[in-house]
Amino acid sequence: MSLTQHQILRSYLLADILTFTRFFFKVRFKRKFVVGEHHLKIAEALNRVLSGETKRLIINIAPRYGKTELAVKNFIAAGLALNSRAKFIHLSYSDDLVRDNSSEVQAIMRTPEYQSVFRACPTSTNSKKWYTQDGGGLYAVSSSGQVTGFGAGLVEEEEKRELDGELEDLESTISDNQVFGGAIIIDDPIKPDDALSPLIRNKVNNKFETTIRSRVNSRNTPIVIIMQRVHEEDLCGFLLRQEPDDWEVLRLPCIYIDGGEEKALWSFKHNLEELKKLRDKSSFVFDTQYMQDPKPLQGLMYEQGFKEYEILPATRRKTRKNYTDTADEGKDFLCSICYIETEIGNFVTDVLYTQKAMEYTEPKMAEMLTKHDIQVAVIESNNGGRGFARAVEKLLRIMGNNKTRIKWFHQGLNKNVRIFSHSAEVQNLTYFPRGWDRLWPDFYRSLTSYMKVGKNEWDDAEDCVTGTVEFRDKEQAQDVAGLF
Repeated sequence: MSLTQHQILRSYLLADILTFTRFFFKVRFKRKFVVGEHHLKIAEALNRVLSGETKRLIINIAPRYGKTELAVKNFIAAGLALNSRAKFIHLSYSDDLVRDNSSEVQAIMRTPEYQSVFRACPTSTNSKKWYTQDGGGLYAVSSSGQVTGFGAGLVEEEEKRELDGELEDLESTISDNQVFGGAIIIDDPIKPDDALSPLIRNKVNNKFETTIRSRVNSRNTPIVIIMQRVHEEDLCGFLLRQEPDDWEVLRLPCIYIDGGEEKALWSFKHNLEELKKLRDKSSFVFDTQYMQDPKPLQGLMYEQGFKEYEILPATRRKTRKNYTDTADEGKDFLCSICYIETEIGNFVTDVLYTQKAMEYTEPKMAEMLTKHDIQVAVIESNNGGRGFARAVEKLLRIMGNNKTRIKWFHQGLNKNVRIFSHSAEVQNLTYFPRGWDRLWPDFYRSLTSYMKVGKNEWDDAEDCVTGTVEFRDKEQAQDVAGLF
């Protein structure tokens, strides 16, 4: 094979990650890699990672749909083909799985076809940590294991040298101002059997925050997460709640609508009839792992969802109110809701939902009441609520706010019973501003994930929004008024 032919083959293989995958799959297994529409979409997203356009990528797809072959094994081999100095970290829930994948990457790189056109070659058969002859390589460990002594990507000095011309033959898929230097690749960080354990979920999520995220050698190092959804608070749910604008998300449900008809994502794996049978067996498993739309197993308390508004409607009655539920214990949330009560419903205008101490919450609430011209603020006096109300009232006077009346009362009714019995009214009568999931993310998450059955981690948001509806009842309002 002449040099020109080498160059042609190299350019052909590095033009697209799916082309690379199909070629080496055929070389190794002597059969074709069956391509579905979802593989094209995954490849497009991964190409943007290789070119430096995408720094944070989440791919949600069902198990056994070719994600690991394309987005882990061949992606890493292709990345090292682009740059033999690239450094990768590969994580999953199982040490055995990541080491198998690591060995598969080495197997691709050791094929005669790979070696004939690419420089990179593993210098050992160690499946946990190995290097190329140019200092690139792969570190493979479980998501709960120790990620130390190895960083993904090139350090900034190496990036500068690459750009100055040390790798002049890098393919055109790399942008003019970005050299691909490796990535962190996370494939299914938690297994489905562990997804219902808050302890294990939180351990995985916290590990990402405290350790994994920091194992990049520069700000240009991408992080790619490929996983089936297993719970609404899995790693994807956690990250999209914390930093929704930072991640590009490719969600690939197994059943999708095209032209008003249901269609199967990859009939080679599951046709529509087979998918519907899976759905009939367990809607929870199907919605979560196959549709990438996780919902609580026990059922949502507010399953109808909440109404939203963009502009306040014209109404006969508008009363600016506030309802506040002070924290029962130190770990609980204080929840304070400002809203406009009308004959149509309650239109929420602001929310304070925090675990911070009273040194923060008292002045913050006084500012909020003043800002929204609240006429009546009702505060539950349980567990120090009366002292909190008096402190806020004093701050209002100092601020010159003589408009807001502070009232407090002792809430003697069972919290769980109140939340359950008023859930339909809360959904029918409560309107949140469009984009409230961004304005108050913790409050939003609590309300939209609260379960009818089972133990919920928090109930302060639900208790407070229930209170706003209870005080629409005239007879109850009159009864409570006698307690002030």
